[in-house]
Amino acid sequence: MSFFERTLSLWVCACIGAGVVLGKLSPGFFHAVGAMEFARVNLPVAALIWLMIVPMLLKIDFAALGTVRRHWRGMGVTLFINWAVKPFSMAALGWLFIGHIFRPFLPADQIASYIAGLILLAAAPCTAMVFVWSNLIRGEPHFTLSQVALNDVIMVVAFAPLVGLLLGLSAIAVPWDTLALSVGLYIVIPVLAAQMARRALLRRGGLVALARVLALLQPLSLAALLATLVLLFGFQGEQIVAEPLIILMLAAPILVQVYFNAGFAYLLNRLAGEPHCVAGPSAMIGASNFFELAVAAAISLFGFHSGAALATVVGVLIEVPAMLSLVFIVNASRGWYELGATPKREIERIG
Repeated sequence: MSFFERTLSLWVCACIGAGVVLGKLSPGFFHAVGAMEFARVNLPVAALIWLMIVPMLLKIDFAALGTVRRHWRGMGVTLFINWAVKPFSMAALGWLFIGHIFRPFLPADQIASYIAGLILLAAAPCTAMVFVWSNLIRGEPHFTLSQVALNDVIMVVAFAPLVGLLLGLSAIAVPWDTLALSVGLYIVIPVLAAQMARRALLRRGGLVALARVLALLQPLSLAALLATLVLLFGFQGEQIVAEPLIILMLAAPILVQVYFNAGFAYLLNRLAGEPHCVAGPSAMIGASNFFELAVAAAISLFGFHSGAALATVVGVLIEVPAMLSLVFIVNASRGWYELGATPKREIERIG
């Protein structure tokens, strides 16, 4: 993990401050940027989102799906947590914390939008950063790669229906045309473009050429993320200055979800008899989110000024410190995990 990635939360805080200040000093600029739309898609933000997403998708090798059979139990746990537990648990936590516990302290007209942002955050499993977390816990690299690739394939077809279902259950109006456009613009097209570019690079110069391009693009990806946050907070500045506790209230359900999903996946892998090097990455992808996609979808669906956009940005703010704490927990509990997990394949072999 680079210094920039380790200190991402500090950079996010700096962008919050910069966005708030610039929003006060140059409101005309932010309104002009917000007006640069086509079919409800903000063009400057779309360009920034592509710079964020495509370098991460370049790392994904869909050929790794052939290795799924090696750890099918761990893969089953990953898919169960990511698609059957995490989105629904976040919707429930959003309803509990934002819709009830914190409701008296939040702007009434933004309650539904905050919950929508939380749902968007949980509906897309993390991609590139999972490789970082897996490396820090000495995770099985082939399993990590195959679970990310499989989740990306599922996300292409499942993101829109899942988001639509959960927003509908939360009584939030679903702009289906904009949702479909967001899926195409921020999932389908970037996946296809990244895979075409990956194959071209591998044909031309192999893994060395791919690594060289990724080294050039990764700083641009993080810079695009930070620039997007400055724009977001330029629009959200007045509300944040007036209600700074909103950030903490939105962080509460996100943190509960992170530790709940990670712990649940970790325990299920232990019960299934998967080795620690599989359980760790499975827990990490269950806890983390593809926040770049969530930010893009929130802006497209609800706009810069929405509570949904703010909720997804809070996810960015707490992602790194929360995941680093999970890395510590997973590493520290290795002895406990291995003491109680008898690999099923050993039982089958002996039997």
